[in-house]
Amino acid sequence: MPLVDAAGERRDLGALLRSRIPIVVIETRDEDRARDAVLDIARSRTPPLPVFEWAVTGGLRRADLDVGPAQRFHQGPEGVLQFVRDGLAGLYVLLDFHPYLRQPVTVRLLKDIAQAHDDVHRTVVLISHEVELPAELEHLAARLTLAFPTREERRAIVDEVAREWATTHGMLVRADETSIGLLVENLAGLSVADTRRLARAAVHDDGAITRSDVPAVMRAKYELLSRGGVLTYEYDTAAPSDLAGLDRLTTWLSRRMPAFDGSAAALDPPRGVLLLGVQGCGKSLAAKVAAGIFGVPLLRLDLGAIGDKYVGESERRLRESLATADVMAPCVVWVDEIEKGLATSDGDTGTSQRVLGTFLTWLAEHRSRVFLVATANDISRLPPELMRKGRFDEIFFVDLPDTAARARILRVHAARRDVVLSDEEVTALAAACDGFSGAEIEQAVVSAAYAAHAEGGVVPAVQARHVEAELRATRPLSVVMAEQVAALRAWAAGRTVPAA
Repeated sequence: MPLVDAAGERRDLGALLRSRIPIVVIETRDEDRARDAVLDIARSRTPPLPVFEWAVTGGLRRADLDVGPAQRFHQGPEGVLQFVRDGLAGLYVLLDFHPYLRQPVTVRLLKDIAQAHDDVHRTVVLISHEVELPAELEHLAARLTLAFPTREERRAIVDEVAREWATTHGMLVRADETSIGLLVENLAGLSVADTRRLARAAVHDDGAITRSDVPAVMRAKYELLSRGGVLTYEYDTAAPSDLAGLDRLTTWLSRRMPAFDGSAAALDPPRGVLLLGVQGCGKSLAAKVAAGIFGVPLLRLDLGAIGDKYVGESERRLRESLATADVMAPCVVWVDEIEKGLATSDGDTGTSQRVLGTFLTWLAEHRSRVFLVATANDISRLPPELMRKGRFDEIFFVDLPDTAARARILRVHAARRDVVLSDEEVTALAAACDGFSGAEIEQAVVSAAYAAHAEGGVVPAVQARHVEAELRATRPLSVVMAEQVAALRAWAAGRTVPAA
């Protein structure tokens, strides 16, 4: 399926028609653009080709000439195909015909039309957002995917929307070139109609184009593109200061910022990182920090949600989700506990292997500015193919926090809950929680607030003794699962880069 620019798509469509392909499939959400392309090609032929257009809501009508209203007696799918089979040579554009491709009679009629094409050149053009042809028609058809608007076309749409607003309100839209450039960049991957709709939302809100418009545009763009809950938009990102103890990772990310945002054009953009480590030590937070450092949206890919009982559906849902991520670029995609989505078992029917293959192919071939952050807790369940050099830019190991990191974590969570701790108290508590993960330290501060409230008082004052008591009452994961943690640390030594 060629993906071409506006001029190229007309050239390729013309080539398909000249090669006498009986069925042309155009998958697009930009219906008007596809119809215009067909009409342009038909009018450029000598002699011009007649163009008929059908929709179930109106029936069949002549699209290239005004010869009256649509013929409602050709409103049904079988009736219109019978008319095409017995009608004149020309182009027959069928809009949103895909639901009827499951009916045996319509399939047979389309096959009759295609097989008689050498006698009478009737070409059926199917235009819809998605067209799944039956196997018996696939070899008789060719597919064309229309290009999304180029940067120049998107800029022209934004300028047009700005002129509309200025004409209506009698004043110019407040904007600067940097903000306009950001808006134009983040409108990539949308149809003409959707591009215009989101541009209007940005301009008509306050009569200005500013940096603050970009997050709202990206959220709206995601809502247009999201598929089935597999890929979700995470509204909250985080700052490096929230990620206590993982300084080497945050430095690594910061150094790659110029390559990711394109300001260092000579550098290849980073592709992603795999974070291995003990549960509760900040791997998931690191994904939010990566999005915060790069200043882009964060999308969470739930590999566990792609499973489907029908053969091939899981891979299709993954491909659609990854394609959405490519369109949302620049962005960060977070895959939490990746081993659970890609692990295989003896009873597996092959779905996991096909999903893994689809994912690895995307990792190797995608060229969009999508930065992948994958986290894993159980190294034994990770497929060896995923660990090969080149899949990720780096593999980091996130270990239990040291004394200094534990002190920083205590300060962060105490400050969030208005708990006042002196430096001496923080030092003592940091020593008392040796072997604790960041999540366990946070929970100790939360539990201390409950304990303080139980002692009485409308506004309980959480003290260091409450936190210390909760720490002493907790058995951390490093104790409960000491053998597994020790094995994970032993594997990571020499194989990964410390994140701290």
